[in-house]
Amino acid sequence: MHAAVVVFPGSNCDRDLAVAFEQAGARVSMVWHKDTDLPQGVDIVGIPGGFSFGDYLRCGAIAAKSPICRSVVAHAERGGYAIGICNGFQVLTETGLLPGVLLRNAGLKYICRTVGLKVETSASPFTQGYNAGDVIDIPIAHHDGNYFADDDTVARLNGDDRIAFTYTENPNGARADIAGILSENRRVLGMMPHPERAADSGHGGTDGQALFRALAGALTPA
Repeated sequence: MHAAVVVFPGSNCDRDLAVAFEQAGARVSMVWHKDTDLPQGVDIVGIPGGFSFGDYLRCGAIAAKSPICRSVVAHAERGGYAIGICNGFQVLTETGLLPGVLLRNAGLKYICRTVGLKVETSASPFTQGYNAGDVIDIPIAHHDGNYFADDDTVARLNGDDRIAFTYTENPNGARADIAGILSENRRVLGMMPHPERAADSGHGGTDGQALFRALAGALTPA
């Protein structure tokens, strides 16, 4: 598996994401936001957490207009894989690759703690390492993680089995407790919690490992 991790001014989880990919057996390329093309042979693009462009305008809105994001969108539209975590989820919604928006947390405060996530579906390359119904412990660290979409969109996500994760106890006001969603072709995942921060025993928990191992198994040629 060849993973490309995009770096924006203000990204602060890019190295964490790269290490999580590497520990799952991936070859990783770091890609600067001003680059216009992804490396040849990339299987999956990772958009990391952080505060791209200082979260000015709207979280992820400026990053979504970076030169590299045109290639990310083209990659996904060709059927390529992508994962956006925290700020990366915000970027993916701003590019239109995923529906909905991320609003200010309902409590208007930054939240940084480990939360329980329910795995809603195992029918994706990202979640196939879990069983539907599993509860895993994954850290969150966000100020604008309140997922919002209109009734029709939420109903469609539910009907298409595209809600990947929900919070067991909603920390931010997200509609339907949504913590992560999949694209229509199930090859793009956006999630607010940080699985890369739960991918090594030194982190105090390893519940995120299965996500990266599942990707490696799905995207590495036999």
